[in-house]
Order: sequence, then C-alpha cells, then structure tokens
Amino acid sequence: MTKKELIKRVQDKVGEYPPKDIAYVVHLIFEAMSAALKRDERIEIRGFGNFTVRNRKQILGRNPKTSVAINLPARKVPFFKVGKDLNDMVNRQR
Repeated sequence: MTKKELIKRVQDKVGEYPPKDIAYVVHLIFEAMSAALKRDERIEIRGFGNFTVRNRKQILGRNPKTSVAINLPARKVPFFKVGKDLNDMVNRQR
C-alpha cells in the first residue's frame, strides 16, 4: 500500500473530510514518527508493533560488482517489530 492508497482508504472510511485534510493528517503522523525515531525514541502502537532505532557496528563490506573491500561506518537504522495481534491476523488461516 502506498501513502496515496492509505489516504484514499481513510477517506473512504470517514468521508466527511476533504482528501487534502486527510493527506495533511497522514503527513503529520509520519512526520511525528520520523522525528521521534530521530530522537532515538521508541514508538509503540499496541496491537500493531514497535518502531525503534538500532545501532549497527562498523563493518568491512565488499562491493559485489568489483569485490573491492569497503569500510562501512557505524550507523543507526530504523527497526520494526510486529505486534502479536497483527502477526496473528496475518497468519490466520482463511
């Protein structure tokens, strides 16, 4: 699902607000989540999952095309852990 599709689905559910307002709210939510992760805060959405930031150590990588060794610096990466309710819903037998 794309951001545009998400906005359309929310519009279909609530209908009484113009799509422009719904797009703005969706943008604000994503912006707030991004800012929280940038501050190394944990985002917990019950029944859905947790967003956290993990630290990756510096490693010696390799360019697969040329096989030249590349030093990859330490970095932070966003990480999502699915919640139990969402996991059960996705894996439920039809």
